[in-house]
Amino acid sequence: MKRPYRVVVAKPGLDGHDRGAKTITRALRDHGFEVIYTGLHQTPEQIA
Repeated sequence: MKRPYRVVVAKPGLDGHDRGAKTITRALRDHGFEVIYTGLHQTPEQIA
């Protein structure tokens, strides 16, 4: 059995504009990807 690709979607920075990240996350999941969405207001250190 083939494992799905794993993708991290992150939204660094202080603004709250995450609609695009959520849209990409949903589309990737719908196509069989394993998606880790880190949410808003993340620093690069938190994402890594």
